[in-house]
Amino acid sequence: MGGPETLRSCTEEFLLYLDAVRGLSENSVTAYRNDLSQLTGFLGGDRLISDVTAEDIRSCIGILSKEQKAASTVNRFIAAVRTFFAYCRKFEYIQTNPALEIRTVKMPKHLPRFLTGPEIDELCREPEEHEILWQSRDSAIIEMLYSSGCRVSELASLRFDDMADDYSSAVVTGKGKKDRRVYFEEDARKAFGTYLDDRKKLFADKHMKDTVNRIFVNQQGTALTPHGIGWIIARYSGPEGTNHHISPHALRHTFATAMLSSGADVRVVQELLGHASISTTQRYTHITTERLIDMYNKAHPHGGKDNE
Repeated sequence: MGGPETLRSCTEEFLLYLDAVRGLSENSVTAYRNDLSQLTGFLGGDRLISDVTAEDIRSCIGILSKEQKAASTVNRFIAAVRTFFAYCRKFEYIQTNPALEIRTVKMPKHLPRFLTGPEIDELCREPEEHEILWQSRDSAIIEMLYSSGCRVSELASLRFDDMADDYSSAVVTGKGKKDRRVYFEEDARKAFGTYLDDRKKLFADKHMKDTVNRIFVNQQGTALTPHGIGWIIARYSGPEGTNHHISPHALRHTFATAMLSSGADVRVVQELLGHASISTTQRYTHITTERLIDMYNKAHPHGGKDNE
């Protein structure tokens, strides 16, 4: 670097390293950037990296806690800081690593939010029953998210040449830039075909060239972002629609829960979701267990609380 290494200069070099050397996705690099920008904001970008102490890092964590940040947000910040200081130690910008003393905060045990059968059926009907935005597109988005278990970022990045000829599957690029194949059942394929027909007609009527290779676009022909898809789902699950707000990720949770409830092997579901660790997938087995217990208590003659 030349000269004394500051927190800001080391951060920029580290982010470049994540992108160019480690090949992390744009979303991952952005997440690191956001967390480390908080560190530089708290401590000052001109602070010498060698002067940062464990107590400094703990004070940053304390600020996040006072701001009532979720435990998952605080732990993500800690993980980013740990990785950053490990990099600085490796390249000898510091002699000791102050982040080694930092421990993560305790996480509350939350099972992933998922939709019941009637709830997912209601959401899938919403674009047709309440044409809030672009009915055929929005129906295809909901059906394809639920059918495939895709992350919203994976669906937003989907291109025409990623799709199988019969629309039954697609290759998506997940975390770590790993490709995998996901699948679309009949309702999703039908909704997708209807959307493509409407898309061609829309741009023909507007005398616009439909040159965007991304599958999901707005009515001006610009590719949708993950945030844009999240906004669409929010409209249909908000007061104008089902009035039970969900995120796109809840559809991924619903897919996983439905697969495991139907007897799919957990390793198959792991592959379909693109989880690096099977322990991540196994969270959903807790959901199915709780569901079975609930169904048992409701169905068994002696299971109800009011039975004597």
